[in-house]
Amino acid sequence: MNKDNLEKAIELRHEIHMYPDLSNEERPTLERVMRFLKEHTELDIVDKGHYVYAVYRSAVRGNPNIAFRADCDAIKVEDDIDKPYRSTRPGIGHKCGHDGHTAALAGLALEVDQFGADRDVYFLFQPAEENGSGAASCLDFITDNQIDEIFGTHGHGRYYPDQSVVSRCGTIQFASKGMIITMTGSPAHAANPEYGKNPIYALSSLALATRDLMNSPHYRGFVLATIVQMDVGEHEAFGVMASKGRLLLTMRAADENELEDLDRAIREEALRLAGEDGLDCAFEYRDEFPETRNHDTSVDKIKRACRDLSYSYYEAPEARRGSEDFGHFLKLTKGAMYYWSFGEDYPAIHMSTYDFDDAGIEPIVEVNKKLISYIG
Repeated sequence: MNKDNLEKAIELRHEIHMYPDLSNEERPTLERVMRFLKEHTELDIVDKGHYVYAVYRSAVRGNPNIAFRADCDAIKVEDDIDKPYRSTRPGIGHKCGHDGHTAALAGLALEVDQFGADRDVYFLFQPAEENGSGAASCLDFITDNQIDEIFGTHGHGRYYPDQSVVSRCGTIQFASKGMIITMTGSPAHAANPEYGKNPIYALSSLALATRDLMNSPHYRGFVLATIVQMDVGEHEAFGVMASKGRLLLTMRAADENELEDLDRAIREEALRLAGEDGLDCAFEYRDEFPETRNHDTSVDKIKRACRDLSYSYYEAPEARRGSEDFGHFLKLTKGAMYYWSFGEDYPAIHMSTYDFDDAGIEPIVEVNKKLISYIG
């Protein structure tokens, strides 16, 4: 990678890191990216409002279009790093490394703009990965531009060997969804609970039942239901029996069909328990993610790039339980996600001490340049 391009990409990462934006609030970050690309490249830039992409138009026509995606949102975690580019927004930081993903993609754009390619190359800067809504809002990018293959990258600490490219065929990240179950009865004086309907017993029974439901032997793969919150009654209202409560949980599965089956089983049990106690029961969903299922031919290209670059490749033995909305794109076109590992001693994502390692930008750019060159 050209040294000047690398320095520019690192500077961009530090700037984005200082001014993080939460999901669906990324417009300032997108404007930083557009200014960067307009200043340093001749690429076509398409501003879709909630997302942005740039295009390199090759003089060579007829070859398949290729795309690369970077997410650019931050999360609500304090940025506990002693660096001059530490987040300026208390309680918000790039603790998942999306600043690095964005900077690496911008660096790739510089390289392709300067040195060319034998096909059209698209650079997608996507919002709202963290809550699962971003990729789903950008699917017209795939269809409108006839994207033949797309790749995404994530920087990781702790989980994998140092300085290695990590991927796998098939599912690389789980499908998941957040579920809110609300049960409503009727209030009564705490001295006469027999006159009301309290949801605490049904919700407690449901919380316990989720353990048996997710461990059902009919599931072929791993499924998980994690209780994240239970909230029943009014705070310190000792004279009033609880009449409304919510159980919040996150469901995950390596297979989307089994996730839907677990969802159905929990709903049926919730309705049964609510019915026994004469309660109303309602359901809501948040943060829904598809499974991210890599295409074998795209993973083979990642492996080939590692061989050609003499980079270490590590085959992930299993899919990560965490979710990634990149899977939406892989339902419309072929492609794959891969990770760059900062090593097992590096802080994990979403920790307050995590900071995307600048040293990861160059190898990600180099792998992607190789992927662009594999046209056949």
